[in-house]
Amino acid sequence: MSTLRVLVLDDQPVQRRYIAILLAHLGCTRILEASEGCEALQLLELNGPVDIAFCDICMEGMDGITFLRRASQRHALKSVVIISSIALDLRQAISHMATLLGLRVLGQLCKPLQEQDVKRLASTYLDDNPHDGCPLHLPGETNEHQVLKALENNELEVFYQPKFDIRTLQVTSVEALARWNHPEHGILTPASFIPVLERYGLMDSLLYRQIDQCLTLRKEAFASKVSLTFAVNVNASQFANPQMSAHVALLLKRFNAPGSSLSFEMTETGTLDPGSISLENMVRLRMMGCGLSIDDFGGGYSSLQRLCSLPFNEIKIDAEFIRDLSSEPRSRAAISSVLSMAQELNIGVVIEGIETIEQRDILISLGCETGQGYLLAHPMPAHNLLPWLIGRNATVQRS
Repeated sequence: MSTLRVLVLDDQPVQRRYIAILLAHLGCTRILEASEGCEALQLLELNGPVDIAFCDICMEGMDGITFLRRASQRHALKSVVIISSIALDLRQAISHMATLLGLRVLGQLCKPLQEQDVKRLASTYLDDNPHDGCPLHLPGETNEHQVLKALENNELEVFYQPKFDIRTLQVTSVEALARWNHPEHGILTPASFIPVLERYGLMDSLLYRQIDQCLTLRKEAFASKVSLTFAVNVNASQFANPQMSAHVALLLKRFNAPGSSLSFEMTETGTLDPGSISLENMVRLRMMGCGLSIDDFGGGYSSLQRLCSLPFNEIKIDAEFIRDLSSEPRSRAAISSVLSMAQELNIGVVIEGIETIEQRDILISLGCETGQGYLLAHPMPAHNLLPWLIGRNATVQRS
């Protein structure tokens, strides 16, 4: 953890120092401390962006809410941990606000903090960013040039995270996640390249390359007697491309793969063109046997309207509902309601963000069947996925 850059923002000196000492014990050597938002922004201006900000909310001077908004505008934070003694529902609302600002929320902690919680959240950041300290955003024009070159040079790769049966932990499918294998900075997240691809109208090119990689891996897996289906992420706007479903059909035909090999996950926060072309693409994909899923369900808008008017056959419940599952009855009630609604509509439900046995046990008691999260596996590159699956199948057969 020595290369992590961390900001501790808290107006209580003893609490602030305690967090810094905990981080130092965990191996962090680059720690900034501030007592209120203005001071924190000045430190970020002088020292550059940080990987994680442990951010208090209620402070004299600039409070945590204003700080998060201004820091996000300056691209000064990669991720944030909300630390506060305010009510849990308020902490959850602030976490959602931070997500809408483009920040990754690692979690929420109530004071006083415990060492194991700080270590767990810092490890969560490192698990998703193995080359800790590498930038998520490359500077200015260099960023655009390098992203376009990366697409041309096939540096944008697919990492795979399994979905699993919550009760048996058997793998049911895998989600394809875009990553940039940067020649200098290592593995970078989508935040470093998606905005550029969107500006240049290259999201479809990325999508078709991802499908190509998935179906190539499917063919390799089939040769090893491993059956794989894939979920790929799409922006809502991509359904408005008149050639989308036709292009997908050509890829499936080229690999001699059934439509059921693919599912398309659309983030709920995306703006969906209500025109007939989007709906036609969705219908044609479903008619081919492909799946359609609303990703991050509950984190966007128009949920019920989309479910009733569009041909989705799966929803993925946002990980935000899982983080405080053991202590927050609202989260359990929300999940139960979604499960009941999904059963009435005859659509599947996937629970994202499952990290602990306790969460799994609660979800089983609620009637959940399919999940995804670090409890089973982290995202992994293609060359690791197949050996992992073969080894896992062999272990299951021996047990």
